[in-house]
Amino acid sequence: MSNQSVAAGVGLAGVMAHCGGNPVGAVELLVGAIASAPTAPEPYAALAELWQGRRSDGLKESLEEEGSLSAVLAQAYFLFLDGDMDDAVMALGSVTGVRPDVAWGAAPWFGDARFLGAVSAAALAEACLRTLDYGHDLDTDAMRERFAPWFHALDVVSERDPVPESLAAMARLPRACGRHELSFALCDRADAVDRVMWTALARAATWRVMGDLDQAAAAFEGALLLEPANWSLYLDLADVRAEQDDFAAAASLVRQGLDHEPHEVTLRSASAAYRTRLSGSADDLKDLITLAPELADTAYRNLLIDYACAGSQLPPGLVAEAHRIRRS
Repeated sequence: MSNQSVAAGVGLAGVMAHCGGNPVGAVELLVGAIASAPTAPEPYAALAELWQGRRSDGLKESLEEEGSLSAVLAQAYFLFLDGDMDDAVMALGSVTGVRPDVAWGAAPWFGDARFLGAVSAAALAEACLRTLDYGHDLDTDAMRERFAPWFHALDVVSERDPVPESLAAMARLPRACGRHELSFALCDRADAVDRVMWTALARAATWRVMGDLDQAAAAFEGALLLEPANWSLYLDLADVRAEQDDFAAAASLVRQGLDHEPHEVTLRSASAAYRTRLSGSADDLKDLITLAPELADTAYRNLLIDYACAGSQLPPGLVAEAHRIRRS
């Protein structure tokens, strides 16, 4: 039996017959039908019938043990049927993160008024973060089309339940999809309730992605006014200043961050890199060479090495050693 025939409406009886009466196999087949035609109502009707008839027969436990994408997608719908909208959306976010090439959000239940009227901003925000877990490129026209139901949900829920921290987290999804105006709109809606650091940070990240470093720096400065002891904000702003070739400001900002978190290896590495670029100090480059292998983010490590090694009059042997770390 093909996914297309399921979507065409053979019904649960036909699906179960094809799967030898195995409900987990039926779930897998029905989810395959959903993947082929996410807006088709028939597979959901069959899933609802299956849930109603088999939930007391251990179907829930079987799906939890299965743990596959099909099982999680089905659980999302079953949670919706049970009125658990928060867990439903988080499960859908997990599936979407794994397979964003399928318009899972086009499911009829995801746009249902019962869902949009009950799901919390916190749960929707967490679901948005889960869609980004695997680092897929979402900034394409095809992805923006697939995520259109998510954007609608963000608009509806953020208006109904405008929790600033949640709206700031929500803003990451449209930013990743290139929907910068929606990201800013969520920030504006959050600021209308209360100004919090997370919103300023979301705004700064969006400006940075857009390449407007002046606006990004201003937003990071606004975030620091709200949380002046947050060492990571000093680092974020320092990195923007470095992108602007203002290494004196970058070094000063990292030094301020170290006042709050003197043992943080990322801050110490950035400090060594920016001081090297500013002064051409061999000792500062030696510090960076010592610290760089401890950085988990290799892309950031390599960027710091590039900044440092572009400094003037550095010993060639130390520069070569730094480049060896960069290639490792």
